[in-house]
Amino acid sequence: MSGGARPERVAEEFREVLAEEIPKLKDPRVGFVTVTRVEVTPDLRRAVVYYTALGENRDRKRTRAGLVSARTHLRSVLGHTVRLKFTPDLDFKEDVGLSQVERITELLREIEREQGPDGESSSHSGVVE
Repeated sequence: MSGGARPERVAEEFREVLAEEIPKLKDPRVGFVTVTRVEVTPDLRRAVVYYTALGENRDRKRTRAGLVSARTHLRSVLGHTVRLKFTPDLDFKEDVGLSQVERITELLREIEREQGPDGESSSHSGVVE
């Protein structure tokens, strides 16, 4: 989404500001959130905030609702902190990459537990007489 050095610098500054501000939100729906990255359009009018949130699917949906609800406040903080002609619209997207890596790791551990130390399945004896 970014188109050059300036949008990348602005995106990183937004990430830092939002990473500090989101934990200060009073909304009980917003759980533990980590801002992983921000992508800003070349015209600096729109920013997509990627984040990870802990909890079950229901908790993560509530966190997203809380972030969307706090959009105006977060834009205001960005406007006061980062001097730009326009404060961009914010969109929030859960960064599912990390959770997918964790799920794959979990599945690999399950397969490893099911296999014996010699790499064969525990349900197969491997002995032929």
